[in-house]
Order: sequence, then C-alpha cells, then structure tokens
Amino acid sequence: MATFSQSTVDKGSDSVIDFCCSPCLEHKIDQWAEFYCDNCLKFYCANCINLHGQLFGKHVTYGRRETKKWPVPKEVEDFLQKCDIHEGKRPELFCYDHSQLCCTDCSFLNHRQCVKVTLISESVNGPPPDLQRLSRKIQTILVELQRLQNNWDTNMQSLQVSYNEELHEIRQTRQKINTILDEIEKTTLKELDAKMTSLKAALNTDLENCNKLKHELKRLSNAIENIIDKGKAELIFIASKKCLEKIKQSETNLKENSVQVEKILAFQADSDVQQYLSKLSGLGRFVVCTQAIHLQGDPDQVLTVHEKYDVRMNDDGVFESMKNLLRRYSITAVCGLSNDQILVADQYHNYIKLLNHQYIVVSQYQFTAHPHDICQITPSEVAVAVDDDETHAIQFFSMNDGRLVMDTQFKIEHSCFGIARYRKILYLTSETALYTYSISGTRLNKLYEDTTARATVSKCAVSPSGDRIFVTKPKENTVFTLARDGTVLYIFTHRDLQKPSGIHVTAQGQVLVCGSTSRNVLQLDGEGKKKLAILGTLRDSPKTIFYDKSASSIIVGLANTLSFTKILVFKVH
Repeated sequence: MATFSQSTVDKGSDSVIDFCCSPCLEHKIDQWAEFYCDNCLKFYCANCINLHGQLFGKHVTYGRRETKKWPVPKEVEDFLQKCDIHEGKRPELFCYDHSQLCCTDCSFLNHRQCVKVTLISESVNGPPPDLQRLSRKIQTILVELQRLQNNWDTNMQSLQVSYNEELHEIRQTRQKINTILDEIEKTTLKELDAKMTSLKAALNTDLENCNKLKHELKRLSNAIENIIDKGKAELIFIASKKCLEKIKQSETNLKENSVQVEKILAFQADSDVQQYLSKLSGLGRFVVCTQAIHLQGDPDQVLTVHEKYDVRMNDDGVFESMKNLLRRYSITAVCGLSNDQILVADQYHNYIKLLNHQYIVVSQYQFTAHPHDICQITPSEVAVAVDDDETHAIQFFSMNDGRLVMDTQFKIEHSCFGIARYRKILYLTSETALYTYSISGTRLNKLYEDTTARATVSKCAVSPSGDRIFVTKPKENTVFTLARDGTVLYIFTHRDLQKPSGIHVTAQGQVLVCGSTSRNVLQLDGEGKKKLAILGTLRDSPKTIFYDKSASSIIVGLANTLSFTKILVFKVH
C-alpha cells in the first residue's frame, strides 16, 4: 500500500493539497512531488526520479500532466469519509428516504424508522454520478456566493462611512444647538444690560434731585443767617417765599419716598425650555435605511449599435455662429439625471451645461476653474470635480425647476480629475492616485498610487456591486481593475485601445471605455480582463462616455477644434 505524503500549501485564500516527495520526506525535507510510481506506490521530486529511473527503469511513472492516475490524497479521502455530525465517525450507510449519508450513530439515532437504509458499498452499483456537472454547479454557486459576500463587504464599508457621517452630523447638530443657545444667552444678557441701565438711570435721577434740594436748602439757610438782622424787607420777603417753595418741594419728595423701596434684579429662567430639554433622550433618532440590491445582470452581454448621430449641442437650440462652432472645446464628462436630462462638462470653457432630452442647453454654470468630471449623487443632485493650479474642490449642484442650483462644496489637498460614487463613498483620481472620500468630504483612504509618471490614474468607474473599481491609465494604454481594498486584480492592454480616457459601467455591469488616440469606443468584459467588442470608431478624440439607460444610448463627449460635433450619440440595444 502506498505511503501517501502530502503538503497543504496556502496559495492566496485557497488551500491547495499536494504530495511531497517520499524519499525527501524520509530525510525530513519538504519537497513537492513531480512524479508518482505505480509500482513503488511512492512519489518523487524531479531529482529523486532520476535515481529511481536508474534503479527501476521498467517501473511505470506518471508526471504532473497525468495526475488523474495519481491516488486520491489522503487528506481529501479523510475529508470525504468524515461524518458531518458525529466527530470521529465515518459514513457507512445511505438513507434513501432522506437522501442522507449516515454513520452508525446517525442511523441509530435518526433513521431507525426509515424504510430503505443500505450500506454505501451496496449503493455504488450502477452508473457513477456526473461529478463534472456537480463541480460546474458548485463553481456557479461559488461565484454567486462571492458576489453576495462582496455586497456584504461593501455594505460593511458603506455602513462604517454612514456611521462616520452621522457622527459628524450629531456633532454638527450639537454645534448648531450651542450656537442657538449662545444667541439666546446674548439676547438675555443684552436685555439684562438694558434693564440695569434703565434702573441705574432712574436712581441717578432721584439722587440728583435729592442732592439738588439739599444744596438749595443749605444755600437758603445760609442766606437767612446773613439777612435775618439786616432789616432788608424785600430780601426777607423773597427769602421767605423761596424757603416756603423749597420746603414744599422737599416735603413732597420726602412724602413720596416715605417708604424706601430697594430695587434689585432677579432672573426668572424659562422653565419650559429646561423642562423640554430635560425630557429629551437624545438629539434625534436613528433610522436604518434599507435598499434592495439586486444582483447585476450579464455584464458580458455585448451592446449592439444600430444608429449613430452627431449633436452640436447648440445653446439656443437653432444654430451657432461659425465662429462659435469652430472654437475649441473639450467635453470631459457626461452624466444622466432624472427627467431624461443630461449634464455635460466643457473643461475648455469651464462650463457645465444641463441638456434636455433633445440635447438643447436649458441651463448652465461657469466656474473659475476647470470642471473635469461629474458623478450622480441622487436623481437630482450631482458632484463636479473642479480643478486647476489653485483650486481642488468637489462642488455639488441640484436641479430646481429645470435649472442648475449650486449647493455646498468641499476642498481637497490634491488635484482631482475623475470622480465616481458608490453609495456614500466617493472615488477621486488625482492623476497619479485613487482616493476614497465620504460625501461630506472626509478623506477615508488612498487605494492606489503610481508616481512613476504623469497620467497614471485618469478616470474611474465602479461596478454595480461596488466590488471592482475600473481606472484608465493613458500613459500605459491600459485599464486596470482594482478590488475595493486597492489590490490590482486585472490589467487590460490591447492594440485597439490607445490613450484610454473616459470609462463607464452600466447598471448591468457592462464596462465601456473610449480611446482618445485610437478614437474608438470599446466594451470590455465585466471584470475588465478582455475586449468584447468595438462599439464604434470616431473621427474626433473622445474624452468621456456614458450609457443613458432611459434613452438606450451611449453618449460620447469629444475634444475638438474643427468639427461642428460636440457629442456623439449611439443608439443601442
């Protein structure tokens, strides 16, 4: 009987079972086997098989290309011959009533009442099962499970992002409440100061009146002392009348203030405010928002173009002058919105323009810097990557009555030429790196970086499940696929794609990319590994691509100097 020697080698995330060379193992050397001898029932590495051949030239050996003739690895055999319920037991029976393998304990405990329980050795008679079909079914299920796991992993990341967002919102809410309380306190203090000033003014008036009476009475008393024996009748008469008047005023004053009133300030807090705040258990409530995420369709279904037409994108809907038509422009981004509206970015003239379903400009906004890319945030809100030597920002816009309305923005420390979104995560490219940000502008991670040259990271797009990020690399004429942690999964290079610029992923997971130098539009497979089709060739240089699901159209933005066309529309099915 063969002495099976094997090694479990970790390759990536899978455990690969392999045999070790039997002679090497006897010398405590862990060396992979390359051959199996059916006569010796032993395994040999490339070195040991030479010595074996010299000694046993007539023995039958099988190499790596004939592993089907090698014995089943003991670890595999032990794995299969193990009861899933009772440790240390081997399945020896099969219950046809329950279609279950059973060890003796299973048979005694759970299958005593079953009609047909037979030995496995008696059940193997007949045609063998189609293991290849079962293996293919397992592989299909594994793909679906992996996709489901990717969705959960992405949901975990989105959940963490939403936690950080809401934590920021809670602190912002607290800050707003603090600001409101500060304003209330300022108003209350202002009222206190006004009341204090008023009371002080009244007391000062009373003091001044009292001091004035005292002063005048003292002067009258001194005057009487000077004229009382002088015989001046007129002065005596005047003095007497003045004395009577001041005495009357003084007596009135004393009578009015016979009861001394002491005025002090007292604050009466608004009990309603305190009671309301004391009843609150928090600053708000939390709601778990759920959204059904359906698994994407066939990402390798090739789109078929059945019509193509040029769009001049006239601002007035009629004709532009020849001077305007011939001027330079560069449509670097196209994004779909609700109500069949399309938003485009003209980087050369710093405009974003809102188009209706007939591709007529209905609203526009001009920046002081270049708008490079656009991504949809909600059905009526977009984020625009704006960048030049002095400005690096993400600007948000919403649609109101068919018009563009500028909302908030956040600034970043690096350049930004591409933007994509998955749930609450923004993916930003900086020409040499790919970053993730929250919607509020918090930098999360740097997923990828290549500083070997310029234009190593241009535009990006995210798969519907969020498990793959596709990035164009014009400098090397490639498109590379990243995992959500930044690991490079695949690199696509093909002679038909030169200087890839814009890239887009449809809701079905179809990957569309345009080559600015090769002047064409390609569809890649859903993993970004191979070319499926060339959807169209162009006479001008394409800069961006977008699939408009509502119109079943591929929209390509162009960079041009002479042609009248600004965007191309491919009708597909």
